[in-house]
Amino acid sequence: MELFLLRHAIAVMRGTPGYADDSKRPLTPEGARKMRRVAEGMRALGIEFDVMLSSPFIRAKQTAEIVAEIFGDARKVSFDNGLAVGGDHHELIDRINKEYGMTKAILLVGHEPSMSELISVLLAGDPGLSITLKKGGLCKLSVVESLRYGRCATLDWLLAPKHLTGLA
Repeated sequence: MELFLLRHAIAVMRGTPGYADDSKRPLTPEGARKMRRVAEGMRALGIEFDVMLSSPFIRAKQTAEIVAEIFGDARKVSFDNGLAVGGDHHELIDRINKEYGMTKAILLVGHEPSMSELISVLLAGDPGLSITLKKGGLCKLSVVESLRYGRCATLDWLLAPKHLTGLA
């Protein structure tokens, strides 16, 4: 299984009036524009995925919808609380195995520091690796035998948004 982990694009700053609820902060116009370029870069790389799971938070949802639009993908984006801020990675991995265990490639859209912690757990078995996944950054992991909470994957690459937009 291939896992692509994408951090949401630039969103309205925390504490902005009108967005007291963190889950309601949307992408900024600049964030949406840059995410379109990132998604075009992803497409230029030849990335393919069968399933797209996103945090239900608005900024991640909008990021996933932009990717679906650029890829011309009519599939609906599915939402999983395990990708939300403070989500439970054990439960996320259990759901992926149960519902998508035979899937070849999955795109996960979420937040920091959760995405870096998940990458770290899958690579090293511990959430403590120092990994920087910038807004709009993308990581590709290959699951060696089976997906589990612990060391089970290899790092294929980690790209900053500037690398992806440069391919667009």
